[in-house]
Amino acid sequence: YGWYSQRPFITPVVPTIVDKTLAPEGKHVVNLFGGHAPYTLKGGDWANEKEAFKTVIFDTMEEFAPGFRDDVIEAQLLVAPDIERIVGLPQGHIFHGELSADQLFFQRPVSGYADYRTPVEGLYICGSSMHPGGGVSGIPGANAAREILKDLKKTRRVKAA
Repeated sequence: YGWYSQRPFITPVVPTIVDKTLAPEGKHVVNLFGGHAPYTLKGGDWANEKEAFKTVIFDTMEEFAPGFRDDVIEAQLLVAPDIERIVGLPQGHIFHGELSADQLFFQRPVSGYADYRTPVEGLYICGSSMHPGGGVSGIPGANAAREILKDLKKTRRVKAA
């Protein structure tokens, strides 16, 4: 722990498959998502390691998509401190917290608030901070909507189906 993998898990996303206006004709935009690098490096810092990490990412892509590196026109690597600085997410957590055992299921986002409700009546939480966590688009919102409907039925604002 405290260092990036030499063979990182990477999820490639190619938005130009569905929206060709994002790149010149015959070209593509590729987002390589690999949210598994630490915020702080043990025995190093991102300012000195970003290029080496980018090389590791490209080496991994080459293993599965030979020639990938040669086709890249421009690349930008954002690590957790960059995301924190640019977007304002603490420690660059796009999932609004760790995806670790102590912050999953009934502990997400924290103990006592896993039912999508808040102490403020009528205010509900959904998104990456809620179960099942980030990377499962729409599910936290659907779960929150179910809880809202339950609460509305209790107050008889919605008729039971």
